[in-house]
Amino acid sequence: MSIKYAILGFLDWTPLTGYDLKKQFAASETFHWSGNNNQIYTALVQLYNEGLVSKEVQDQESGPSRKVYSITTEGREALRQWLLTPPELPQLRHPFLAQLAWAAQLTAVELDTLLSQYENEVYVKLRMAQEQAQRDTRQSPRRTPREELLWGQIGNYWVAFYQHELDWVRRLRAEVTE
Repeated sequence: MSIKYAILGFLDWTPLTGYDLKKQFAASETFHWSGNNNQIYTALVQLYNEGLVSKEVQDQESGPSRKVYSITTEGREALRQWLLTPPELPQLRHPFLAQLAWAAQLTAVELDTLLSQYENEVYVKLRMAQEQAQRDTRQSPRRTPREELLWGQIGNYWVAFYQHELDWVRRLRAEVTE
């Protein structure tokens, strides 16, 4: 998925600055992979050049001018056309599994420490996903019941994902220590 479509989706809710978009990406587990400043600002320039977003420069008394981006009619159509494309399967990359593949050479204590560290990291991510799902920080005044349902299920997905990962690593630790 291109970051451009996620940006168009956020702008479909409300006009935003690049900084506002960065905060939206940072607050979301779903978009964590694409939230760095260079990608956001590069994509905004491309979207603007393609006529998919418009830009309003707002002068400020203190600090640099703000560039507020809005989706255009063409941008809404591009977003809609992307929504109609066949869904992509997730591209899974699991660095811990690669690390675990050669962990048999560790001592029992070292392996348990490695698994314990991973378990703790996953537990923290699970708690964060649970809190975010409860908070639902992605509120927008234009949201529909269908959109609320879909975003709620995205939050539930991440909670279930991290719960599954936590259960898996706990089972693995128990089996390794037997």
